[in-house]
Amino acid sequence: MPTLDHALRSVDEAFVAVAREKAIPGVAWGVISGGRLAHSGGTGVVRDGEPTTPDSGTVYRIASMTKSFTAAAILLLRDEGRLRLDDPVADHVRALASWSAPSRDAAPITIRQLLTMAAGLPTDDPWADRQQALPIDAFEELLSAGPVFAWPPDTAFEYSNLGYGILGRVVTAAADREYRDVVRDRLMAPLGMTSSGYGEEDVPGERLAHGYLRVEDRLEREGADGYGAMAAMGGVYSSVSDLARWVAGFLDAFPARDDADEVHPLRRSARREMQQAHRMWPMAVDDHAAHARPGLEAGGYGYGLFNISRLDVGTIVGHGGGYPGYGSQMVWHPATGLGVVAAGNLRYAGVHAVAIDQLVALVRADTAPRRALRPLPELTAAVDAAGALLEGWDDALADEWFAMNMDLDDARERRRAAIERAVADVGGPLRPDPAREVGMASPAHRRWWLRGQRGWIDVGLRLSPEPNPKIQALRVTPVLDPPARLVDARDRLLAAARAGTWPAALEATAAVDTGVAMRGLRVLAALFDPLDASAVVAGDGRLTATWELGPRAGGATIRVDIDGETGRISAVAPRIAAREAPTEAW
Repeated sequence: MPTLDHALRSVDEAFVAVAREKAIPGVAWGVISGGRLAHSGGTGVVRDGEPTTPDSGTVYRIASMTKSFTAAAILLLRDEGRLRLDDPVADHVRALASWSAPSRDAAPITIRQLLTMAAGLPTDDPWADRQQALPIDAFEELLSAGPVFAWPPDTAFEYSNLGYGILGRVVTAAADREYRDVVRDRLMAPLGMTSSGYGEEDVPGERLAHGYLRVEDRLEREGADGYGAMAAMGGVYSSVSDLARWVAGFLDAFPARDDADEVHPLRRSARREMQQAHRMWPMAVDDHAAHARPGLEAGGYGYGLFNISRLDVGTIVGHGGGYPGYGSQMVWHPATGLGVVAAGNLRYAGVHAVAIDQLVALVRADTAPRRALRPLPELTAAVDAAGALLEGWDDALADEWFAMNMDLDDARERRRAAIERAVADVGGPLRPDPAREVGMASPAHRRWWLRGQRGWIDVGLRLSPEPNPKIQALRVTPVLDPPARLVDARDRLLAAARAGTWPAALEATAAVDTGVAMRGLRVLAALFDPLDASAVVAGDGRLTATWELGPRAGGATIRVDIDGETGRISAVAPRIAAREAPTEAW
C-alpha cells in the first residue's frame, strides 16, 4: 500500500505534469489533512518574466469557487432571520418584480432556486465571465429588462452565473451592507483568510499571480477586471493557504456532534447543509478505456458547492473555477477529511480534473482513515439478542426485542422453525467470522456472518424508529460449504475464462449456453484478471454455490449449479453484482 510520502510525491508530479502539458505559466496546489494544510507545492512562475515560483501564499483569482462564499453569506443571513431560502427573490431585489415568468403557471423564483441552479436561467459561460466589473446600476437595468428562461423554474439543473450575481444583490439588501464587505468581514476575516479579497488592491503586489492568455508563443495578461455587480459569481482572489482554511471549515462540519460550535462564523449544520446535493443532475459514466470498467457518478448541486457520489470512494464535495486568466479547483472527501486545492494563471487553466484525480488517489491510498458509521447505542444489544435467539430460541427474549410488525410479517413459530433449521444445517456452535466484513447500511442496521461446522449464517438486522428501538427485520440465511465437485467446476471455469473456451472436462446440460457463459467469464477476465474465487455468498451445500471473485473484482460473482441426477453442469452465471457507493458517516 502506498505511503503518505509516496502519495504526496504523486500529487506533486501530477500538477507539474499538467502545468507542462497545458503550458500553464504557474500552478500552486495543496493537500488538506487533519484540518490543516498538510502539504503544498508550486511550479512555474507567478508573473511572466519574473523568476518567482508560486507557493501556498500566491494569490489567484478563483472565479466560480466564489459561489461557495456567496452561498455561505446567504445562510449566515438566513440564520440571523434576515431572509428565508424560500423567499421570492423579488422581495429582496426589486428589479426582479418586473420579470415575466416563462409560463402563467410558474411560481416566483426563490432564493433557494438560485442557490441550487434551478431557477430556469440558461447557462451563461462565457458571457458572464466578461460581466465581472459590470456597474451596479447597469446590472439593475439588465435585471429590470428580464431574462430569457431555458426551463420552467424548479424543474432542472442548469448552471447560471447570473443567478449568483443576483444572490450578491440579495446579500446586500438583506444585510444592508455591500456584498463584498459582508463576505470579507463576516467570513474571511474571522477565518484568518488574510490573503483573500475582491480586488487586486486587496493583495500584496509581490504575491499576486497575473492571469494570462497564451497566444501562440507569447502571454497576454487578462482577468484584472475590478469589483462589480457580478463579483458574487466569480470575483474572489485567494491563495492555497487561505483556501485550505476554507475547505477545512467544511470538513470540520462532520461528524455532527455535541461539542461547542464556535470556531467558524457559519454553524456546522449550515456547513453540512451547503454540502448536500439539493438539485440533482443526470447520472454520468466517465470517459474510460474500452477494456476498463466504467466509473459511475451521481450527484448534484448544493449551495455553492457540488456533491458527487462515486462508486469507488463515495462522496466528494467542492467547486471549480474558470475565468479569463485563471483556473482553480477545490475538492474534498468528507469521510476521510482529505482535500486538494489548486490554482493556475492561464485562461480556464485545466487543473480541475487533476485535482479530483489526486484526491481520489489519496483516498484510495488509505492515507487517512475513513470515518466509520456510529451505530445507535441499542444496535449492539439488538445484535446480541439476535445471536442469543440463534443459539437457542427464547420466546421471552423475542417478546422483549421484536417490534410489533415481526409476528405479523412472519408467524412466530414459522420464524423459529426456519432459524432452528438454518442453524442445524450449518452445524453449531456458531462463531463470528473475522474474515467476513461486518456491514452497516445505516446506524440502525447490521449485517454479519457466523461460521458453523458446515458453512455460514448470513444475518441481517434492522431497528425500528421507536423511542426504545426494537428489531423490525431479522434475516437469517444459511450458506453451506460447497461440495468438491462444485469447487472443481468453478476452478476449471475460472482457469478457462481468459481463453473463453468451455473446459472439455466439464459436461453441461442442454440448459447451459456455454458460449454465453464463457463470454461473460471473458468479460470478467478482461476487467479483473486474474480471477480469484473468494468467499462463498450463497449455496445449499449440494447442487449450487455462488462465490465472490475477490476484492479486485468489485462484487463480481460466479454461480455454478449441478444437475442432481446426471452430475452435469446445469447453470453457470458470471455476474457483476449491484454496487453502491460507500455509506457516508454524516
